[in-house]
Amino acid sequence: MTSTPAAPPSLRPRRVVTDRRGGRSRSPYDSFNLGDHVGDDPADVAANRARVARELAVPEDRLVWMNQVHGTGVAVVTGPQDGPVPATDALVTPTPGLVLCVLVADCVPVLLADHETGVVAAVHAGREGVRQGVVPAALSAMASLGARARHVTALLGPAVCGACYEVPEQMQADVARVAPSAAVPTRTGTPGLDLRAGVEEILRKAGIPEVVQDPRCTVEDRSLFSHRRDGVTGRQAGLVWLG
Repeated sequence: MTSTPAAPPSLRPRRVVTDRRGGRSRSPYDSFNLGDHVGDDPADVAANRARVARELAVPEDRLVWMNQVHGTGVAVVTGPQDGPVPATDALVTPTPGLVLCVLVADCVPVLLADHETGVVAAVHAGREGVRQGVVPAALSAMASLGARARHVTALLGPAVCGACYEVPEQMQADVARVAPSAAVPTRTGTPGLDLRAGVEEILRKAGIPEVVQDPRCTVEDRSLFSHRRDGVTGRQAGLVWLG
């Protein structure tokens, strides 16, 4: 029988969620936009990403980004990448110091970490990703590297709340088939989705003992980017690493 090595005692999982304050981007991306696919000046995005690396005290090439497509693709990475990982909505790594980055502007950034083995994951959980199973796919990839559900903790970053996320009734029902708790009424009583509640339900059913939710709503909180509120806008990031 083989055993999985534990994370070095001097290292621990770290999680950060950015907001829109303090960067270089101009309206409507003002100002700390980290998305390079939304029409912002590439030089401003590069400067903002460089600031992330400086603030975290890591080389810039240790930041790993994704080309997110609202699917269930999971990539296991063990070192710096040459550009964003294509067609991927979850990143997993056992490598200390490698910072996994998920971009959001209403979807749920799911930051997972096994404190025993040091395996971490960053997941982009939008409506389609939740419906299709991106969170279980990420947990499966973590397990393939030795992570165990009972040792995994989760942070669900800011996202659109159920009161603000109106959807057609059939769309609500499609998500509720995999996460019944996601189906909620909006503030006006129409069909809505609380994706964080749905993701937490999925994680709890998978045996994850600790799930923490950042309660901020991206639509309501103007210090956060929200595509649903503003249309053309930037992206904040959820970051997770072992450091």
